[in-house]
Amino acid sequence: MAQAELPGDIERDDGPAFTSKDREERGHAAPEGESSVSGVAVTIKRPASELYAYWRDFGNLASFMLNVEGIDVIDRERSHWRVAGPNGTYEWDAVVTEDVPDQRIGWRAEEADVPNSGWVSFADAGPSRGTVVTAMIAYSPPAGIVGKLVAKVTQQEPAIQARRDLRRFKQLMETGEIATTTPPNREPKS
Repeated sequence: MAQAELPGDIERDDGPAFTSKDREERGHAAPEGESSVSGVAVTIKRPASELYAYWRDFGNLASFMLNVEGIDVIDRERSHWRVAGPNGTYEWDAVVTEDVPDQRIGWRAEEADVPNSGWVSFADAGPSRGTVVTAMIAYSPPAGIVGKLVAKVTQQEPAIQARRDLRRFKQLMETGEIATTTPPNREPKS
């Protein structure tokens, strides 16, 4: 993959492989080149080590990811996911592809109803500000663009879910609970 050049001769490749225009480099996350890529970030007033540790215990993720019906942790590198979608439940095995303690976790789905891959990173937000948590996901929607539109209409598109789930993660980590009601006279945000 091409290396990004940054000021001060710093080289870093912070783009996931699934964003590459090279199909071979993109791998199995985007068969037939029909991948949809989404990213979202939130600042959480907690240290990166605490957020990373909670996220790295994959069994915890269903506590704030609304459409996740269940995660069976197979071992430290593999887990089996069941996620509600517009046409029922989708399943896959996730394999950890990158694990940098307190900084980043990457994954790739195998044997997936919805091929996907991505990463979540934890970066210092500055003095007394906490941690910026960024999530990137690429997936190939069932039925291509039509499937993506159906998922958006039903509010089950991964970009919409990721935004909601990170807000719920923020609430859980900062307050110990997740708000479950909408204030009077206010429409819920997606």
